[in-house]
Amino acid sequence: MRLGELCRPTPQSFLDASRTLEESRYVILGAPMDLTGTYRRGSRFAPTAIRRASLHIESYSLRSGLDGEEVPLCDLGDLRGGGGVEEWLRRVEDATREVSDSGRVPILLGGEHTITLGAVRAVPEAAILDFDAHLDLRDEFLGRRISHATFLRRILEEDRDRGVFILGARALSKEEKDYAEGEGIRYLTPGEIRERGARGTAEAVLEALPGEAPLYVTVDMDVLDPSQAPAVCNPAPEGLTVTEILDVLYALCRGRRVVGLDLCEVTPYYDSGLTSIQAAKVLLEAVLAVEGGGRRRN
Repeated sequence: MRLGELCRPTPQSFLDASRTLEESRYVILGAPMDLTGTYRRGSRFAPTAIRRASLHIESYSLRSGLDGEEVPLCDLGDLRGGGGVEEWLRRVEDATREVSDSGRVPILLGGEHTITLGAVRAVPEAAILDFDAHLDLRDEFLGRRISHATFLRRILEEDRDRGVFILGARALSKEEKDYAEGEGIRYLTPGEIRERGARGTAEAVLEALPGEAPLYVTVDMDVLDPSQAPAVCNPAPEGLTVTEILDVLYALCRGRRVVGLDLCEVTPYYDSGLTSIQAAKVLLEAVLAVEGGGRRRN
C-alpha cells in the first residue's frame, strides 16, 4: 500500500514544512491512535496541537547550529484510522516500513504509546531507546494484552534479542520490575541520570545496547515532570526536564545512527498549551540532533 493511500493531508504541517517526499530525508506521520488509554484520553488530538505549537517556536537551534526550516523534512499528514488496535498497528507498521525502506527517517506523532509496537516492527535491526516514566512491561492491563502499558513487553516477546534501554523510569509495578530484572532490561531513573550527567548517561546506553545497532527513539512525554508537561495521559511526579532530555539525545546522536523517532502521550486539552509547545520543541531538537549527528559521523 502506498503512503498516499495510508495518509490523509492535514490543514497544518509541522514547522509549516512544504517539501515533497522526494525532497525530504525526514518524514512526519501523525498517528492519532487513542484506543487503550486508562486515565486521560485525548491523545488523538495531539498531532494537530503539536503541529500548531510548532508554528510558535523559533526553528533555529543554538544547540546544533542548525535551522529546522533548512532540514529536508516533510509532513504527510495523519494515518487514516479505522478498525481496532491491530488495524492501527498494521497501518503504522506499513507506513513506517515504506518510509524506512526509501532511506528516509520516519517520525511519528502519537497518539498513545502503543503505536511504537507497530513502528518498530518495520525496523527490526534497531535497538530501542525509550524516554518514559513507565516501563510498559505488564503482561496485560485491565484485560488487554496490547495497550499503552504492555506494548514494550510485546516487542520483546517478538524479538528477545532486540536491545532496549529506558530513560526516566520512576512509575512501575513490581511485576514490571521483576520482568525487567529477569530479562536484563536496563533502565535509569531521573536521579540516576542526574548523577551520571548527559555524557555518562549516553555512554551507559551505548555500552548496553548491542553492537553498532542503530537506534529507534521513542519519547513518551510523561518522562517530563508534570510541572513541565502537565497535559499527558499518565503524569508521574519527579520527572526530567526538557533540558535533560535534549542533553542526553544530543550526546547519543554523536555515537549512534537513528533510524526512527516517535513522540507520544500528549493530551493537549488538559492544559493551556504548554505541553504541546514542549513536545514541538523536543521533536524539533530531536530531528536536529539526528541531522547534526549524521553530519559529524560523515
